[in-house]
Amino acid sequence: MTDVAGLRVGHATRSGDGWLTGTTVVLAPEGGAVAAVDVRGGGPGTKETDALDPRNVVQRVDAVVLTGGSAYGLDAASGVMAWLEEQGRGVPVGPDPAHVVPVVPAACVFDLGRGGDFRARPDAATGRAAVEAAAASAAGGRVPQGCVGAGTGAVAGRLKGGVGTASTVLASGITVAALVVANAAGSVLDPGTGALYGEMFQGRVAYPEARVHEAARRRLDETGDAPAPLNTTLAVVATDADLTKAQAQKLAGTAHDGIARAVRPVHLLHDGDTVFALATGAQALGTHPLALNDVLAAGADLVTRAIVRAVRAAESVAGPGGVWPSYGELYGR
Repeated sequence: MTDVAGLRVGHATRSGDGWLTGTTVVLAPEGGAVAAVDVRGGGPGTKETDALDPRNVVQRVDAVVLTGGSAYGLDAASGVMAWLEEQGRGVPVGPDPAHVVPVVPAACVFDLGRGGDFRARPDAATGRAAVEAAAASAAGGRVPQGCVGAGTGAVAGRLKGGVGTASTVLASGITVAALVVANAAGSVLDPGTGALYGEMFQGRVAYPEARVHEAARRRLDETGDAPAPLNTTLAVVATDADLTKAQAQKLAGTAHDGIARAVRPVHLLHDGDTVFALATGAQALGTHPLALNDVLAAGADLVTRAIVRAVRAAESVAGPGGVWPSYGELYGR
């Protein structure tokens, strides 16, 4: 994600003593980024998404919040807003430069009780810690992946999920990147082979040996029945291209294809699948009417890659809230 110049990512992670949750913030550069959102899940938990409608007045945002804690965790955005206000960043609403209202879109995943305590969830302090971590990070710094931030309590089917990220530079010189929180009600794993759906799509899957897959199936059976699937996959797709809000909206929409390639089934009634798009505008898109197509295709591909990386980077969890083996434990890295 940080390969898009100016973007920074920060995590706040809480685990142990009943906690297994956290918050991730994607912080835009000074001046903000054009933003849009597309919600496909039937049970979303979001904040300030209406402001991103291309018909509405807000053009740019300074941060996007992805958080655990279901709807309770959306309180993390308040901490991010407070920090942005202190920096004088937000929509000007008066003659005093300090009079700003930061617009901080947010979306949550369901991870309540996965650490053992149903009431252990992110709050404004968690959001503030995440945005401060983003601001303090080095430009272009590596983004921690796996069981961190909003991915701390994430579960992908019956496997441990987490945070993943990926990026590419197009032939035009435009950079496109994606960051996901893989917390899917559907499975990321082909039950017949043990291969990750996302790797099968990418065409470079190494199928596990039959004996390894059988051992993995036995291990999953030992964990007992999967809990009720109340999950969500979240993503932020970013580019340095100069996009309008309508073009960013299209990017957010097509990026959902990347979730569908890596998770089956997807966009269910108990999912809250949500994709945000950010465009910093540092690179000209070009005047050809189809110039956006390469960005759209890359966004979907990168979401698939990021889901695979999230699952591969995750570590097993066994605690009072449940047992979720990682893909690495079952099949090796």
